[in-house]
Amino acid sequence: MQAFLLVGAGGAIGAMSRHGLALLIGRLWQGTFPLAILLVNVLGAMLMGVVIGLLSRFLPAWQEQARLFLAVGILGGFTTFSSFSLDTIVLIERGEVFQAGLYVVLSVVVCLAGLYLGLLVTRGGAV
Repeated sequence: MQAFLLVGAGGAIGAMSRHGLALLIGRLWQGTFPLAILLVNVLGAMLMGVVIGLLSRFLPAWQEQARLFLAVGILGGFTTFSSFSLDTIVLIERGEVFQAGLYVVLSVVVCLAGLYLGLLVTRGGAV
């Protein structure tokens, strides 16, 4: 139960942070390119690397609780792309390069297809 509370509290903080940062960037960037979410994804992925690196180096005793709150919760709520990036790098570090490539391609292609299918279903076949 504690794990769910750590993830939930962190996720709320992350989601609110993503929304706030996207609003701020949206005020500064008036173009049609989705710059806000791109920047959030890049920042979230970089922060995921920093958090995981620091946890394994300096807080091994608290690593699981901190990982749940900071990485899964806050950064997962901030952007799931950071979790996707971490999973990909872990596969590469394990020497599972083919699986990492497959994960990247399937994640992008299948998620886009799933979103498109959801739009087709809810819009009555017109996208």
